[in-house]
Amino acid sequence: MSTDLKGIVQQKYGEAARRVRTGAGLPADCCSKTNCCEGAASSSCDPITSDLYDEAQKDGVPEKAMLASLGCGNPAALAELKLGETVLDLGSGGGIDVLLSAKRVGASGKAYGLDMTDEMLALAEENRRRSGLTNVEFIKGEIENIPLPDNSVDVIISNCVINLSGEKDRVMREAFRVLKPGGRFAVSDVVVRGEVPAEVRESMELWVGCIAGALEEMDYVKRLAKAGFDAIDIEPTRIYSIEDARQFLTGEGLDVDAVAPLVRDKFMSAFVRAKKPAGCSAQGYC
Repeated sequence: MSTDLKGIVQQKYGEAARRVRTGAGLPADCCSKTNCCEGAASSSCDPITSDLYDEAQKDGVPEKAMLASLGCGNPAALAELKLGETVLDLGSGGGIDVLLSAKRVGASGKAYGLDMTDEMLALAEENRRRSGLTNVEFIKGEIENIPLPDNSVDVIISNCVINLSGEKDRVMREAFRVLKPGGRFAVSDVVVRGEVPAEVRESMELWVGCIAGALEEMDYVKRLAKAGFDAIDIEPTRIYSIEDARQFLTGEGLDVDAVAPLVRDKFMSAFVRAKKPAGCSAQGYC
């Protein structure tokens, strides 16, 4: 991740964590602005981060973990985790997906959360203590340089974080390295389907989770394959309509009705699956 981009991401998510810890919540005018994701929490007004977890999942999870959820999916539910597995969440934020994963893998399993932002790590530790779970560990680091040994985890999850990296190929190589042979890559991310005019894409990124660079669908597949993964699949979980974006685009100097045909069904939250072949080394020799 470039220094400038990394600094922007750390500043944004550090502020989000501070707002949650102090009880400040979202800015009062969040729903009327394109920088909603700079607030502290998922909001019912935000089509990206809202309605990701059902009531059963919310039960027993600390409220501050839920408030700090800035993702675009529910990878802990979609990854089909098994008892005894070791899971790593890339960009774990306030820890909600780590805590949910820890429950799924049970006491015989382990759930790691990796984050580079001190404020988010502090919030995650607070949420871990409140949860009472003992099979959870949060570690500081970057998703481009995962501080875990080769072949050490069964499943990698992530929730709308890989799109924020300026070095996505490196992220995928690192994910491949730390996965055990036969391990699973199972992440939620924002993905672009087809071509979008550059000027439109730039404006649309104001509302698609404030992303720094979501990959086009087939580009995502090619990059995973280049890193060594197979059994690659991208499953849309929420396709964003122009109606979703209307409140964010209004006032941004765009003719919403004119833009609609260019962007309809182009941006989506997706569940991205891939596997590390059973016979492959951490460096990709198969």
